[in-house]
Amino acid sequence: MRKVILRDRRKIPPFNEPARDLSVLNKPLWLFHRDLLARYTTEEREVDSINEIEKDREETLVYRDNLYFDDVFIEEFITRAKASGKACQVAFSLDDRAITGQAIYLQRGIRRQGNYFVADLWYYPYGIEPVVRPLVIDTAPRRIGFYHVPTHMSDAYGDLVYHLPTKPFLSIEHWMHILHANIDFGIFAIGARYENRLNKDVGLALKLLWRGMWERKQVLTTSGIVEIGRDCDIDPTAVIQGPSFIGNNVKIGPGVIVRNCIVGDNVTIDHGCQLMLSVVGNGTFLPFRAALYRTVLMPECMVAQNTCLQMCVVGRESFIGAGNTFTDFYLVDRPIRALFGGRLEETGMTAIGGAVGHNVRIGSGMIVMPARMIESDVILIPSPERRIIAANIYYEDSDHLKVKNGEQLHPRKFPRD
Repeated sequence: MRKVILRDRRKIPPFNEPARDLSVLNKPLWLFHRDLLARYTTEEREVDSINEIEKDREETLVYRDNLYFDDVFIEEFITRAKASGKACQVAFSLDDRAITGQAIYLQRGIRRQGNYFVADLWYYPYGIEPVVRPLVIDTAPRRIGFYHVPTHMSDAYGDLVYHLPTKPFLSIEHWMHILHANIDFGIFAIGARYENRLNKDVGLALKLLWRGMWERKQVLTTSGIVEIGRDCDIDPTAVIQGPSFIGNNVKIGPGVIVRNCIVGDNVTIDHGCQLMLSVVGNGTFLPFRAALYRTVLMPECMVAQNTCLQMCVVGRESFIGAGNTFTDFYLVDRPIRALFGGRLEETGMTAIGGAVGHNVRIGSGMIVMPARMIESDVILIPSPERRIIAANIYYEDSDHLKVKNGEQLHPRKFPRD
């Protein structure tokens, strides 16, 4: 089958790169797609418009390169589309809670068309056709209560609740979708499917119980549910609960807690760090007592001691100094909004952290308000005037831009190194 990729050249702030170049589950999205679709397709080409595709009768899969979907989703779509023998476009029910609850915000790619939501993913059995039929995929969301909190922070029962898909699909048009693709629609989808298997497969449950007895570990920490790569050095006092995936040449120090995380290759996690529901990119360094919760670190980052990141996305090669806090909840009762397309729009989230671009340097002791962005290549130096980041920080606001002869150097003229 031929694969045709529709290029989406829009750049995602604060990273200033197209979605295809940003990390999803520790791979650039374009590579994630290529690996995922390798068993279905034998030919690949990229175009800017569907009108550029040749009008031949070759079986063709077409998708926009800013979409996120996983193996379970695409297998169902391709299998059902092939079985129909007709040209199909992916569609979703208007009451699909994963789509309406999270995926529909801050984007335009998933849009209503008649009685369905549709997006830019098509299957053509005999080449490009003008008429396609909607193929409705149920994302099979699970209602998940994250934790019990005071009722003023949640619903009447005191639970922070989300509807998370076990067959995820997103159109990545905002940094928040990178968070969803990695965490809510990524790690959670993997965990939810694993939990479904345990509930249905008694043999698997007994196998894990036996393995726990053999390894003298609690079931969630056994090798049956925690995958560890080659040449890793893990202190015996560290606790790793699954489903978790640890890469090669990873060093994990005493007292570290890792729960439901994906950790890349050549990562160091030092004494007392705590990681929960997070993705840590290759080559990242976490000194003692750093804390990540539902956070994405792209490759080659460093998060220093006593810094807490909650529901955040951090770009490649960024440094976040000691004692920083990225807040995720407004103390006053108002919805969290984020900048999208030049204006503030609803996020659909009751709590959300911030986003840090590539090659950012942040000093110690700052507080970043919810849904704020710090653009790539920015340097923030602590000062009495700059301790609370209450607005988006752009490159022109960087502290490394100096004043010369009474005039600020234009950012394009200022040396980067």
